[in-house]
Amino acid sequence: MVRFTLFILLLLVLAASLSRLVKEIFIQRRKLNRPTEAEELVQDPCCQTYIPAGTAVRKRVAGRNYYFCSKDCMRKFLDEKKPQNP
Repeated sequence: MVRFTLFILLLLVLAASLSRLVKEIFIQRRKLNRPTEAEELVQDPCCQTYIPAGTAVRKRVAGRNYYFCSKDCMRKFLDEKKPQNP
């Protein structure tokens, strides 16, 4: 009788775990099937590569927004923009 009770408990635990797993898979599949909006591409003024605006490093210089692929490109661009001292 004890073995039977343990067997039933084990089956219930397995069924609950399987139910959660199936539910999670269904949720993930639903997320993957959602239509995604195209993100605007911007051009890095230093290396001329195109990058998504959401992942770009942004810097506002003289009232204008610039987008860079990395902080290194941003530094190079800003160094070139600095006025040269005679």
